[in-house]
Amino acid sequence: MKQYFCNPLNFSYRYQFNQKENGFSLNREAADPSMIFFHGKYYLFPSMTKGFLVSDDMVSWKSYPLKDVPVYDYAPDVRVIGEYLYFCASRRGQACDFYRTKAPESGNFERIPGTFDFWDPSLFCDDDGRLYFYWGCSNMTPIWGVELNPDTMERLEEPVVLIENHQKEQGYERTGEDHHYDPNGSHIVALLKAQMAQNLGCSPEEITDITPAIEATPEQYRPMLKAALSDTPYIEGAWMTRYNGRYYLQYASPGTQYNIYNDGVYVGDHPLGPFTACPNNPFSYSPGGFCPGAGHGSTMEDRAGNWWHASTMRISVNHEFERRVGIWPAGFDEDGELFCNQRYGDWPQSVTGEKADPFAAPEWMLLSYRKTVTASSQEKPAENVTDENVRTWWKAAGDDRNPWILLDLKELSAVHAVQINFADDMGIVTKLPEGAKLIGEPDRGRYIEDRAFVTRWLLETSIDGAKWTVLEDKRSCDTDLPHDLIVRPEGIEARYLRLTITETPYHTAACISGLRVFGRGNGSAPAQVTEVSAVRNDALSMRVAWQGDAVGYEVLWGHTPEKLYHSYRIFDRTSLDIRALMADVPQYYVRIDAFNENGITPGQTVPVMPVSKK
Repeated sequence: MKQYFCNPLNFSYRYQFNQKENGFSLNREAADPSMIFFHGKYYLFPSMTKGFLVSDDMVSWKSYPLKDVPVYDYAPDVRVIGEYLYFCASRRGQACDFYRTKAPESGNFERIPGTFDFWDPSLFCDDDGRLYFYWGCSNMTPIWGVELNPDTMERLEEPVVLIENHQKEQGYERTGEDHHYDPNGSHIVALLKAQMAQNLGCSPEEITDITPAIEATPEQYRPMLKAALSDTPYIEGAWMTRYNGRYYLQYASPGTQYNIYNDGVYVGDHPLGPFTACPNNPFSYSPGGFCPGAGHGSTMEDRAGNWWHASTMRISVNHEFERRVGIWPAGFDEDGELFCNQRYGDWPQSVTGEKADPFAAPEWMLLSYRKTVTASSQEKPAENVTDENVRTWWKAAGDDRNPWILLDLKELSAVHAVQINFADDMGIVTKLPEGAKLIGEPDRGRYIEDRAFVTRWLLETSIDGAKWTVLEDKRSCDTDLPHDLIVRPEGIEARYLRLTITETPYHTAACISGLRVFGRGNGSAPAQVTEVSAVRNDALSMRVAWQGDAVGYEVLWGHTPEKLYHSYRIFDRTSLDIRALMADVPQYYVRIDAFNENGITPGQTVPVMPVSKK
């Protein structure tokens, strides 16, 4: 039976309180997902959830609590070794333990005492039973690897360096939004400016030089602070996959707070290398669309032989670690290259439980982009609901007791799916919400909310804006699902959609970042783009431009005409700078696909012209 999901994945992301200078920020978080197939089920372990998720079909996920394991340690790694599921997580400065269980849902884990500290761990058991371990998360240190004793989890030898920073040769490792580094955009800069402003009795905007704040830092921490303020990328999030006798060591760069957070891959003939960077890097890369980012992930084969890649998606408004989880089709091509298909990657995707085409086109089109929205009240604009940007949202007035938004699709359309995306907008709270339990890590100033919440709403549709029909009624639901997906495979006719919010976590003002509608319009797909120009600006960058008249464009590129595995979705413009190229890949190819409410029109594949010599 065909079922559907839509990224970001829809489950109860736990709320986090993070200590700030003048209070707490509050946001949901889940990231760094380890996804595995174990005992006939799919298991998903993300950071900062104090639990894990289990599914029979990769569509419906049930949450289970974790206990007697370090739930506040980041980047949980899970692997199947024999009849056990092994678990470990990150903590610098002290030995990290390993845990194993035959029945994760029981909550009973056997502890194996650790002998060394690590960050962003990844276990890998080879076909011959030998056990290997990879770790690293810093912009000062590499990804390391070592063989472990499978009985004691002790290192059998000295670690070897496997992957280091190569931002001068691999453009995708360059830090910053769209790989443009902004030295004033760091949250650390903001914190230092706030501290100086408080000491000087001025506003942070008046601080132009943070050198005094750096020099006031204890000497032993200055090198780490200066490194954090540099443009050096983080190299982190290792994951190993064996395929056809070769070893694919995956890693994330350059930073989780950027839209270009990605996963690259190196390949070798031994679990400890030597490894060579793949020309298809970064193989997981989704910088455009509603919710961008596709870094620090895991790669898994399902029961039908399909490959999938799970990774972190970025919001990073309330806090840099405000993140979500996404899953995309992946695989290995005839040359053994690892790919991940993120074209239209935050639109509804189907799962059948059978072997499927990882490059199947989306069944339904986006109908809601920039369509007219009205609302019961607006503290933040209602138009943000349809701008395809998870970082902006409509916010109802605080005294609005019956908040609603109404979307006009401008024509009668076949509606097949609606994704409702709730946002959080509490600002800095000086007083915690009533009942909040600060059980966590006071030394890190971070707490995970233990309580369960509900998100309740009513979704209606109309043909004429006068007579309304209930599409989905969740006014009595008992869960908090911030990215709920309503699917009607047969389709319904509608022009108007009205969402009424009846309850939110903490009883805060209603906030919606996206009321996203998918289906089919009544017209024709857009014309093919023309006058395509693709020129390499330098070894690591290219500029693509074209002429077209469409709702949006999916810009595809790759290192051969048949391998256009990379994609970047944009709206409202007909040019794009791509700064993620590899210096040692001599030739790239580009294709611009145009889309509207009615369909997708593929473009012609063209070679990228070399850097012009003046």
